[in-house]
Amino acid sequence: MEFTGERVIPGQVEPDLWAEHFSRYRFAATLAPQIFGHEPGRKPDVLDIGCGAGYGTATLAEVAASATGIDLAPEAIEHARAHYSLPYLTYVPGSATDLPFPADSFDLITAFEVIEHLADPSKLLTEARRVLRPNGVFLVSTPNKTYYAETRGLDGPNPYHLHEFTFAEFADTLASVFPSSPILLQNHTDAFSFYEPNATSLTDARIETIAGSPTDAHFFLAVCSAQPLADLHSFVYVPTATNLLRTREHHIGILQAEVRNLKASIDGLQESLTKAHAERDNMIRMFDQQASDLAQRTEWAQRMDREFNEKVAHLKLLSAELEETHHKLIHHSAAANQRQAKLQAELASTYAIIGAIKESRWMRLGRTFGLGPKIEIQSPVASTTPETKHDV
Repeated sequence: MEFTGERVIPGQVEPDLWAEHFSRYRFAATLAPQIFGHEPGRKPDVLDIGCGAGYGTATLAEVAASATGIDLAPEAIEHARAHYSLPYLTYVPGSATDLPFPADSFDLITAFEVIEHLADPSKLLTEARRVLRPNGVFLVSTPNKTYYAETRGLDGPNPYHLHEFTFAEFADTLASVFPSSPILLQNHTDAFSFYEPNATSLTDARIETIAGSPTDAHFFLAVCSAQPLADLHSFVYVPTATNLLRTREHHIGILQAEVRNLKASIDGLQESLTKAHAERDNMIRMFDQQASDLAQRTEWAQRMDREFNEKVAHLKLLSAELEETHHKLIHHSAAANQRQAKLQAELASTYAIIGAIKESRWMRLGRTFGLGPKIEIQSPVASTTPETKHDV
């Protein structure tokens, strides 16, 4: 299972984020013996709601008679079962607002960074109250809405959170279900520690001055129960006891190396940027040349288009003139044919008159006695046709 930015996975998050989440389970483990202070040796039955990767439930199992982790995500349950195995440690899939357990089943219940993910936070509280035994304790934490909004800055609201709380809103919500629900403030603080090289015993802690207010707190952690717990102590968790100055110097060295790598990356980016600018300038020059060539070709095409249109217009004019001339020739041809036909008709009529005169009695009598003039009439025929003479 991979860290997505919301569910903490051991070994995949920075130390501060890990300690921020893990410290709550260490605090819960210190409360476990207090629940049965009047019954020495008895251990509580523990339920971890929204157990995620399962590391917190396994931590609580160290001080519990039984520990059960429940989560809605199947991949989280699968991861927890694969990485944490104890006879009295179990992981089950289920919803925080519909717990699959009978009433009065657990002495200690935790729900760390769960309530802000729910559309109806009150259902988590009523379900926790139902399965909690009368003298049990329910620990529930959530980020401070005011502080959390400031720390996210430009990232904006957390997309996984449906309802975030101010101190007053958190107190009112808890009080509607639990008669006792004091809220502790969880903050990341600097401290000095004194310990033997291999110390494993319990450590005393002193908070010299209580600074800050609910408005400035990083997280809220409520200790809910049906009746108040006596002597609720403050708790300090030191995740790693080391030489602070040496650790700081080591951290500074890491930061300096990161700065050097960042500078090298910036230099590389600057070189790439210079090359990119040169390529951009070259492309601009190519574009300008192509634009100039395109403008010239466009001008040539427009000129050719104008000349073509002019020639088409001229051809249309010539075509119209030719059509007009053609019509005139047809008209003249028809008139000539009419005149020719008329002349031919007149000529035929003349020949008919001449024939009639030639065949008249007087003309035949004149020819018989050799009287009258001799008249020759030539027919107007084509030059290729032999001349025809008519004697009268």
